[in-house]
Amino acid sequence: MRAIDVHVHLHTTEADTARKDAQQVFGSSGSSADLLEYYTSRDMGAVIFDVDKETTTGQRIDNGAIAELAAKSGGRLIGFASVDPNKGAAALEELERCAALGLRGLKLQPITQQFHLADRRFYPLWEFCQAHNWPLLVHTGTTGIGAGSPGGRGLKLKYGHPLPDVDDVAADFPDLNIIAAHFAWPWHLDLLAIARHKANVWVDLSGWAPKYIPDEVVKYLNSVISDRVLFGSDYPWLKPDRWMAEFQHLPVKDEVREKVLLTNAQRLLGWDA
Repeated sequence: MRAIDVHVHLHTTEADTARKDAQQVFGSSGSSADLLEYYTSRDMGAVIFDVDKETTTGQRIDNGAIAELAAKSGGRLIGFASVDPNKGAAALEELERCAALGLRGLKLQPITQQFHLADRRFYPLWEFCQAHNWPLLVHTGTTGIGAGSPGGRGLKLKYGHPLPDVDDVAADFPDLNIIAAHFAWPWHLDLLAIARHKANVWVDLSGWAPKYIPDEVVKYLNSVISDRVLFGSDYPWLKPDRWMAEFQHLPVKDEVREKVLLTNAQRLLGWDA
Protein backbone atom coordinates (compact mmCIF):
# COMPACT_ATOMS: atom_id res chain seq x y z
CA MET A 1 0.00 0.00 0.00
CA ARG A 2 1.18 3.51 -0.80
CA ALA A 3 -0.80 5.21 1.96
CA ILE A 4 -3.05 4.53 4.96
CA ASP A 5 -6.04 6.79 5.57
CA VAL A 6 -6.79 6.70 9.30
CA HIS A 7 -10.07 8.63 9.16
CA VAL A 8 -12.78 7.03 7.03
CA HIS A 9 -16.50 7.08 7.77
CA LEU A 10 -18.72 4.14 6.88
CA HIS A 11 -22.36 4.99 7.47
CA THR A 12 -24.21 1.97 8.84
CA THR A 13 -27.63 3.66 9.28
CA GLU A 14 -29.93 5.94 7.35
CA ALA A 15 -28.87 9.55 6.82
CA ASP A 16 -29.33 11.91 9.77
CA THR A 17 -29.12 15.67 10.27
CA ALA A 18 -25.42 15.51 11.06
CA ARG A 19 -24.70 13.87 7.73
CA LYS A 20 -26.72 16.47 5.85
CA ASP A 21 -24.73 19.22 7.57
CA ALA A 22 -21.46 17.58 6.53
CA GLN A 23 -22.68 17.26 2.94
CA GLN A 24 -23.34 21.00 2.85
CA VAL A 25 -20.01 21.98 4.42
CA PHE A 26 -17.88 19.73 2.21
CA GLY A 27 -20.00 19.87 -0.93
CA SER A 28 -19.96 16.07 -1.14
CA SER A 29 -22.67 13.46 -1.65
CA GLY A 30 -21.42 11.64 1.42
CA SER A 31 -21.87 8.20 -0.14
CA SER A 32 -19.62 5.48 1.28
CA ALA A 33 -21.20 2.62 -0.64
CA ASP A 34 -18.09 2.00 -2.75
CA LEU A 35 -15.59 2.36 0.09
CA LEU A 36 -13.67 -0.89 -0.35
CA GLU A 37 -13.54 -0.54 -4.13
CA TYR A 38 -12.35 3.06 -3.78
CA TYR A 39 -9.40 2.24 -1.53
CA THR A 40 -8.49 -0.93 -3.41
CA SER A 41 -8.31 0.94 -6.72
CA ARG A 42 -5.96 3.49 -5.15
CA ASP A 43 -3.74 0.93 -3.41
CA MET A 44 -4.50 2.45 0.00
CA GLY A 45 -5.43 1.08 3.37
CA ALA A 46 -8.03 2.68 5.62
CA VAL A 47 -9.33 2.78 9.18
CA ILE A 48 -13.13 2.65 9.02
CA PHE A 49 -15.78 3.46 11.63
CA ASP A 50 -19.21 4.92 12.36
CA VAL A 51 -20.10 7.15 15.35
CA ASP A 52 -22.53 6.02 18.07
CA LYS A 53 -24.47 9.00 19.44
CA GLU A 54 -27.69 7.24 20.36
CA THR A 55 -28.32 9.07 23.64
CA THR A 56 -28.26 12.45 21.90
CA THR A 57 -29.97 11.55 18.59
CA GLY A 58 -31.79 8.26 19.22
CA GLN A 59 -30.03 6.73 16.22
CA ARG A 60 -28.15 3.45 16.56
CA ILE A 61 -25.18 2.29 14.50
CA ASP A 62 -24.02 -1.20 13.55
CA ASN A 63 -20.47 -1.99 14.66
CA GLY A 64 -21.00 -5.45 13.19
CA ALA A 65 -21.19 -3.94 9.70
CA ILE A 66 -17.81 -2.28 10.27
CA ALA A 67 -16.30 -5.60 11.37
CA GLU A 68 -17.86 -7.43 8.41
CA LEU A 69 -16.41 -5.10 5.78
CA ALA A 70 -12.99 -5.10 7.44
CA ALA A 71 -13.00 -8.91 7.55
CA LYS A 72 -13.71 -9.25 3.84
CA SER A 73 -11.20 -6.58 2.77
CA GLY A 74 -8.20 -8.89 2.75
CA GLY A 75 -6.33 -6.75 5.26
CA ARG A 76 -6.88 -3.47 3.42
CA LEU A 77 -9.30 -2.11 6.02
CA ILE A 78 -9.06 -1.99 9.82
CA GLY A 79 -12.30 -1.49 11.72
CA PHE A 80 -12.67 0.73 14.79
CA ALA A 81 -15.61 0.42 17.14
CA SER A 82 -17.68 3.35 18.33
CA VAL A 83 -19.68 3.47 21.54
CA ASP A 84 -21.70 6.19 23.21
CA PRO A 85 -19.98 6.74 26.58
CA ASN A 86 -23.22 8.03 28.06
CA LYS A 87 -24.65 4.50 27.88
CA GLY A 88 -22.58 3.51 30.90
CA ALA A 89 -22.13 -0.23 31.45
CA ALA A 90 -23.73 -0.97 28.08
CA ALA A 91 -20.92 0.93 26.35
CA LEU A 92 -18.30 -1.26 28.00
CA GLU A 93 -20.23 -4.39 27.08
CA GLU A 94 -20.33 -3.22 23.47
CA LEU A 95 -16.56 -2.71 23.48
CA GLU A 96 -16.12 -6.29 24.63
CA ARG A 97 -18.40 -7.52 21.85
CA CYS A 98 -16.51 -5.42 19.30
CA ALA A 99 -13.18 -6.88 20.41
CA ALA A 100 -14.60 -10.36 19.83
CA LEU A 101 -15.66 -9.24 16.33
CA GLY A 102 -12.08 -8.26 15.52
CA LEU A 103 -12.34 -4.48 15.74
CA ARG A 104 -9.09 -2.81 16.77
CA GLY A 105 -9.71 0.70 18.09
CA LEU A 106 -12.33 3.15 19.34
CA LYS A 107 -13.71 6.25 17.59
CA LEU A 108 -15.38 9.07 19.54
CA GLN A 109 -16.95 12.42 18.64
CA PRO A 110 -17.35 14.28 21.96
CA ILE A 111 -19.20 17.26 20.44
CA THR A 112 -22.09 15.25 19.01
CA GLN A 113 -21.91 12.68 21.82
CA GLN A 114 -21.86 15.56 24.35
CA PHE A 115 -19.29 14.39 26.88
CA HIS A 116 -15.88 15.34 28.22
CA LEU A 117 -13.11 12.84 27.54
CA ALA A 118 -11.55 13.46 30.97
CA ASP A 119 -14.78 12.74 32.87
CA ARG A 120 -13.75 9.95 35.22
CA ARG A 121 -17.08 8.18 34.80
CA PHE A 122 -15.77 7.09 31.40
CA TYR A 123 -12.32 5.97 32.51
CA PRO A 124 -13.27 2.25 32.40
CA LEU A 125 -13.63 2.65 28.62
CA TRP A 126 -10.15 4.12 28.27
CA GLU A 127 -8.81 1.39 30.59
CA PHE A 128 -10.30 -1.19 28.22
CA CYS A 129 -8.60 0.44 25.22
CA GLN A 130 -5.26 0.63 27.00
CA ALA A 131 -5.47 -3.01 28.11
CA HIS A 132 -6.30 -4.17 24.56
CA ASN A 133 -3.72 -1.92 22.88
CA TRP A 134 -6.52 -0.09 21.05
CA PRO A 135 -5.85 3.42 19.74
CA LEU A 136 -8.43 6.00 20.79
CA LEU A 137 -9.37 8.17 17.80
CA VAL A 138 -11.12 11.27 19.11
CA HIS A 139 -12.55 14.28 17.30
CA THR A 140 -10.89 17.54 18.35
CA GLY A 141 -11.50 21.14 17.30
CA THR A 142 -14.59 22.56 15.67
CA THR A 143 -17.05 20.54 13.58
CA GLY A 144 -18.94 20.97 10.36
CA ILE A 145 -21.98 19.40 11.99
CA GLY A 146 -24.38 22.21 12.85
CA ALA A 147 -22.09 24.80 11.25
CA GLY A 148 -24.01 27.85 10.05
CA SER A 149 -27.29 26.87 11.69
CA PRO A 150 -28.96 28.87 14.51
CA GLY A 151 -27.26 27.85 17.74
CA GLY A 152 -25.20 25.29 15.83
CA ARG A 153 -28.07 22.83 16.37
CA GLY A 154 -27.38 23.04 20.08
CA LEU A 155 -23.90 21.49 19.78
CA LYS A 156 -21.21 22.90 22.09
CA LEU A 157 -17.67 23.22 20.82
CA LYS A 158 -16.17 23.05 24.32
CA TYR A 159 -16.26 19.25 24.03
CA GLY A 160 -13.80 19.49 21.14
CA HIS A 161 -11.14 21.48 23.00
CA PRO A 162 -8.03 19.35 23.64
CA LEU A 163 -7.34 21.11 26.97
CA PRO A 164 -7.85 19.68 29.46
CA ASP A 165 -9.49 16.55 28.04
CA VAL A 166 -6.87 15.07 25.69
CA ASP A 167 -4.02 16.16 27.93
CA ASP A 168 -5.59 14.71 31.10
CA VAL A 169 -6.40 11.34 29.55
CA ALA A 170 -2.97 11.09 27.92
CA ALA A 171 -1.37 11.74 31.30
CA ASP A 172 -3.59 9.29 33.17
CA PHE A 173 -3.22 6.54 30.55
CA PRO A 174 0.41 6.66 29.37
CA ASP A 175 0.11 3.37 27.46
CA LEU A 176 -2.98 4.53 25.57
CA ASN A 177 -2.32 5.96 22.10
CA ILE A 178 -4.68 8.87 21.46
CA ILE A 179 -5.19 10.10 17.90
CA ALA A 180 -6.45 13.69 17.93
CA ALA A 181 -8.42 14.05 14.73
CA HIS A 182 -8.51 17.25 12.66
CA PHE A 183 -5.53 18.75 14.59
CA ALA A 184 -7.97 20.59 16.90
CA TRP A 185 -8.35 23.79 14.89
CA PRO A 186 -8.76 26.54 16.10
CA TRP A 187 -6.95 25.20 19.18
CA HIS A 188 -4.20 23.56 17.14
CA LEU A 189 -1.43 25.32 19.09
CA ASP A 190 -2.76 23.77 22.28
CA LEU A 191 -2.81 20.36 20.64
CA LEU A 192 0.71 20.76 19.26
CA ALA A 193 1.91 21.59 22.77
CA ILE A 194 0.17 18.47 24.11
CA ALA A 195 1.62 16.26 21.37
CA ARG A 196 5.09 17.69 22.00
CA HIS A 197 4.74 16.91 25.71
CA LYS A 198 2.90 13.57 25.58
CA ALA A 199 4.52 10.87 23.43
CA ASN A 200 1.26 8.88 23.34
CA VAL A 201 -0.64 11.66 21.53
CA TRP A 202 -0.83 11.50 17.74
CA VAL A 203 -2.28 14.03 15.28
CA ASP A 204 -4.37 13.21 12.23
CA LEU A 205 -4.73 15.75 9.44
CA SER A 206 -8.23 14.80 8.33
CA GLY A 207 -11.13 17.09 7.59
CA TRP A 208 -9.00 19.84 6.07
CA ALA A 209 -7.84 20.21 2.50
CA PRO A 210 -4.03 20.45 2.87
CA LYS A 211 -3.85 23.95 1.44
CA TYR A 212 -5.73 25.13 4.53
CA ILE A 213 -3.51 23.35 7.09
CA PRO A 214 -1.97 26.07 9.32
CA ASP A 215 1.74 26.80 8.97
CA GLU A 216 2.35 25.89 12.62
CA VAL A 217 1.02 22.37 12.03
CA VAL A 218 3.26 21.93 8.99
CA LYS A 219 6.27 23.21 10.97
CA TYR A 220 5.67 20.70 13.77
CA LEU A 221 5.00 17.74 11.47
CA ASN A 222 8.31 18.53 9.76
CA SER A 223 10.19 18.47 13.06
CA VAL A 224 9.43 17.49 16.65
CA ILE A 225 6.32 15.33 16.08
CA SER A 226 7.12 13.95 12.63
CA ASP A 227 6.81 10.38 13.97
CA ARG A 228 3.26 10.96 15.24
CA VAL A 229 1.40 12.72 12.44
CA LEU A 230 -1.04 10.70 10.32
CA PHE A 231 -2.75 11.04 6.97
CA GLY A 232 -6.52 11.13 7.29
CA SER A 233 -9.01 12.37 4.73
CA ASP A 234 -12.52 12.37 6.32
CA TYR A 235 -13.92 10.20 3.52
CA PRO A 236 -16.55 10.43 2.11
CA TRP A 237 -16.73 14.15 2.86
CA LEU A 238 -13.19 14.96 1.79
CA LYS A 239 -11.83 12.42 -0.66
CA PRO A 240 -8.21 11.17 -0.60
CA ASP A 241 -7.75 12.08 -4.27
CA ARG A 242 -8.01 15.79 -3.51
CA TRP A 243 -6.13 15.47 -0.21
CA MET A 244 -3.17 13.66 -1.74
CA ALA A 245 -2.96 16.05 -4.69
CA GLU A 246 -2.83 19.11 -2.44
CA PHE A 247 -0.46 17.49 0.07
CA GLN A 248 2.18 17.26 -2.65
CA HIS A 249 2.38 21.06 -2.70
CA LEU A 250 3.02 21.50 1.02
CA PRO A 251 6.64 22.20 2.06
CA VAL A 252 7.06 18.79 3.70
CA LYS A 253 10.38 16.96 3.79
CA ASP A 254 10.47 13.83 1.61
CA GLU A 255 11.28 11.53 4.52
CA VAL A 256 8.47 13.08 6.59
CA ARG A 257 5.99 12.78 3.74
CA GLU A 258 6.40 8.98 3.74
CA LYS A 259 5.96 8.89 7.52
CA VAL A 260 2.72 10.87 7.36
CA LEU A 261 1.25 8.90 4.48
CA LEU A 262 2.28 5.39 5.49
CA THR A 263 4.91 4.37 7.99
CA ASN A 264 3.62 6.19 11.08
CA ALA A 265 0.26 4.43 10.71
CA GLN A 266 1.99 1.11 10.08
CA ARG A 267 3.90 1.45 13.32
CA LEU A 268 0.90 2.59 15.34
CA LEU A 269 -1.47 -0.07 14.03
CA GLY A 270 0.97 -2.92 13.49
CA TRP A 271 0.01 -2.90 9.84
CA ASP A 272 1.98 -4.90 7.27
CA ALA A 273 1.76 -3.07 3.96
